[in-house]
Amino acid sequence: MDANVEQPTSAPVLAERLRITEIFHSVQGEADAIGWRTVFVRLTGCPLRCVWCDTEYSFYGGDWRAIDDILAEVASYEARHVCVTGGEPLSQKRCQTLLTRLCDAGYEVSLETSGALDVSAVDSRVRKVMDLKAPDSGEVARNLYANIDHLLPHDQVKIVIASRADYEWARDKEAEYGLSRRCMVLFSPVHGAVHPRELAEWIIEDKLPVRFQLQLHKLLWNDEPGH
Repeated sequence: MDANVEQPTSAPVLAERLRITEIFHSVQGEADAIGWRTVFVRLTGCPLRCVWCDTEYSFYGGDWRAIDDILAEVASYEARHVCVTGGEPLSQKRCQTLLTRLCDAGYEVSLETSGALDVSAVDSRVRKVMDLKAPDSGEVARNLYANIDHLLPHDQVKIVIASRADYEWARDKEAEYGLSRRCMVLFSPVHGAVHPRELAEWIIEDKLPVRFQLQLHKLLWNDEPGH
């Protein structure tokens, strides 16, 4: 090769990035990892607008962060558990890369997802905590029921319940799809809409194979951002 001939240079490679609303260190408030010290990575953006949403601040804004930088901050907290949440984290395609990188680094990784976007490509090591949206959410039409076929035994289905009608819908969907035979099913009351004891009594009366849950972070910190 003639050393005097100028060789073409490749374009610089940009680091893979995600738009991040916040990264914080707290105690997991729900699902099967409740109570564990956890690092939360909250991605920006969500295509849904649930009536009772408590993270509307994550819909817009946020900062672009390189995935390497995200992993470095996660590591600084020295926690075993990491929860990737939103918004809807799967609305950013590089979320899949982040999930795999976290698993490769040895973390216990969970993904909180709305159930409206395809979960089939999520790394099988990740614990998917997938919503089914009940009617009072205003987004029941967005449920992607094909996702149920991609649930693994370590995953969870969460149904947030705002009324007796929501409860009956959730009860019927659990039976229709045999959800509890696939994975853990969680029924959670909307804070201030359904009294927790009332929901617990409905579950007991109907002998449902589901797990009642309250959101621990609301009890501890009144759902303040960053907790």
